[in-house]
Amino acid sequence: MGHRCDQNHITIFNNFAKLHSYMREFSILTNRKRAVVALVHSIIFLLIAFRQMIAATPAAGIWVPATVPTGAWILCGIFTVASAILLWLFAISRGWTEKLYFGMCTVSASSGLLRATFGDHTFHAGLYIRFVMLISAVLVGLFIVRIHSAAPPIPETPDPVL
Repeated sequence: MGHRCDQNHITIFNNFAKLHSYMREFSILTNRKRAVVALVHSIIFLLIAFRQMIAATPAAGIWVPATVPTGAWILCGIFTVASAILLWLFAISRGWTEKLYFGMCTVSASSGLLRATFGDHTFHAGLYIRFVMLISAVLVGLFIVRIHSAAPPIPETPDPVL
């Protein structure tokens, strides 16, 4: 007996094939769980950047000839590690959406590092660059989560006749 295939099976196969070919574009954010974790991180850092943007205290920087608080050194260290990791993730990411996401996160962290290092008097735009890059990263992250959430619908099958 030959194999028969109805239109529903062909549609399901075509939808999975399209989804699978699009998913191969990801090398890091390969599933919905990873994409959601990345999105949550972006949202948290966006909230931190927003708080820093509306705070009244400007960043002094560590290269100023005054005494530098320990917190400024810690912040520089955190931004250095985050920038390096995000640059590495950008380098190994495959598809354009993933590269765009990690590129914006890298620019955001790097501008935070420059601002923490040189202070607001030298790199005040870093505050706004970081905020805009994080908003953009959140939007791209939402798009990536939506891609991973867009599983093809499985049609209802009639109950088998016993």
